[in-house]
Amino acid sequence: MTTTDTVHDRIGTARDDLTTAQLLAVFAFVAATAFALLFLQEPLAHDAMHNFRHAAGVICH
Repeated sequence: MTTTDTVHDRIGTARDDLTTAQLLAVFAFVAATAFALLFLQEPLAHDAMHNFRHAAGVICH
């Protein structure tokens, strides 16, 4: 039987391989991105973030 890598396995591998500073950098990036997506709803910023989400492959609507 073949084994497949699950998301849980990948998270465990990342915990083992990444340093504390790298994990904090990832957390800061995710937090900054979430802040931008949630709170930057000014029309110009909203359009820019909307285009970024489409370029990143995120389905908005």
